[in-house]
Amino acid sequence: MKDVYITRIAKFLPNEPIDNEQMEEKLGIINGKNSKARRIVLRNNQIKTRYYAIDANGNITHNNAQLTKEAIELLCDDTFTTKDIELLSCGTSSPDQILPSHASMVHGFLKNGNLEVNSPSGACCSGMNALKYGFLAIKAGQVNNAVCTGSERTSTWMKSDIFENEVEHLKELEENPILAFNKEFLRWMLSDGSGAVLLESEPNGTALKIEWMEGYSYAFEMETCMYAGADKLENGHLKPWSEYPAEDWANKSLFAMKQDVKLLGENILGKGVDSLKMAMKKHHITTDDFDYYLPHISSYYFKENLYEELKQQGVEIPWEKWFMNLSKVGNVGAASIFVMLEELVSSGQLNKGDKILLHVPESARFSYSYAYLTVC
Repeated sequence: MKDVYITRIAKFLPNEPIDNEQMEEKLGIINGKNSKARRIVLRNNQIKTRYYAIDANGNITHNNAQLTKEAIELLCDDTFTTKDIELLSCGTSSPDQILPSHASMVHGFLKNGNLEVNSPSGACCSGMNALKYGFLAIKAGQVNNAVCTGSERTSTWMKSDIFENEVEHLKELEENPILAFNKEFLRWMLSDGSGAVLLESEPNGTALKIEWMEGYSYAFEMETCMYAGADKLENGHLKPWSEYPAEDWANKSLFAMKQDVKLLGENILGKGVDSLKMAMKKHHITTDDFDYYLPHISSYYFKENLYEELKQQGVEIPWEKWFMNLSKVGNVGAASIFVMLEELVSSGQLNKGDKILLHVPESARFSYSYAYLTVC
């Protein structure tokens, strides 16, 4: 089996950073009223700035595949071009369409010749699953290199016009036309961006060796927590968009991303630490065996609680090992771990031999992904 190294890493965050006061201007006001939920959500998540693929005039500047292409091209130079890529593996929560696949659309923009493509779906773990596919393909000797990405373009999913039909429908029914909190919550959490890594079978200079990757799912025992393209029924099951008449797609905002906030708060940390312990036990490491801990958390609301959950379950990780950039770049879903790792590498603070643990939770139906890296 071959060794696998991250030899290049890049990120692409579109346009200028957007602060909290600019968000509603960019995404639009629903039913002519400023959101009451916005300040509550922002106070808890403590995100100060984020990026949208929307310019100063409100025009859309990139779709998801274009954002991904931009990050991939930033990996390349005269010594490694897009035509040298043997495998393209692209994960996202927010593909531009149902078909074709996201990686196929990215490949279409790259116009770099024939290669294998892979498109993991899901939410935040889809980026890690894209990375794992490339990792395993090189390890097995299938290819000599792979470009793996995580990206999101959720801003257009959160614009006010997505929800206007539902609000008008509620008015017709003489109900209180207030958008449900589980639909509005993610409007103030998610943003746009992409990250990409080049994996190779040789280190080729300074590199991060991928020692192992692991993934865990709790879907066998947990209800759906984050979803789009469906409605959640009282029995906890999802009813998909394809079983609703077309007029309900807009009236119920079926394609909006929604979050069961109560289920999230009650379970995301406990399952996360449980899976972390399984990964560490399987690979015989303790919290003394890594120098940097990169947890993808969606909100700083979870930071202290995660620390306490780790401590309670006997795997306390000292604060000096934590590295995060959520407040500056926002929650970019599948791209977040790539963007975080790029910032750590660019910081210049890594030393040869340092160990890095990546921890990515996905609330959709409670999945978790891990990667353990060594600085070469």
